[in-house]
Amino acid sequence: MTVLVLDNPTLLASVSLAAGMPLQVATTDQTPKRPHRLRFHFGFNQHRLNEEDQALLRQHALWLKHNPGASVHIHGHSDVFGVGEYNQFLSRLRASTAAKLMIRQGARDSQISMTGWGSDKPLARPEDHAANRRLELEYTIVDMARAL
Repeated sequence: MTVLVLDNPTLLASVSLAAGMPLQVATTDQTPKRPHRLRFHFGFNQHRLNEEDQALLRQHALWLKHNPGASVHIHGHSDVFGVGEYNQFLSRLRASTAAKLMIRQGARDSQISMTGWGSDKPLARPEDHAANRRLELEYTIVDMARAL
């Protein structure tokens, strides 16, 4: 299944208009903006993010709380060190830790799904271990999925 994620407000507006959907964006000065950073990296054999990354995940959770039609899929990844079963476990643990943090901050459980990929989907060459130890957020907006 291919998922189209529109992260550009201008593209989002033009697709909405092309699909015949009225563009009703209720934003105020107090409406949180979704952080643009969607990728977070981990240290070797770690599943907890540093304080700065946790703060960004809290902002993502706040955005989800104010946008009930949106959902996020959290992809956990690992490097190639260790056996495959452990890497699978570690990648799921990374995704689960992020999901729990976001839920504690107000995101709905129904808005979050997770996958642990282990070392199966490297971002960089398998030898580039630090780049492959990561967490990625992939957003979908329910109304946009229906329009497409």
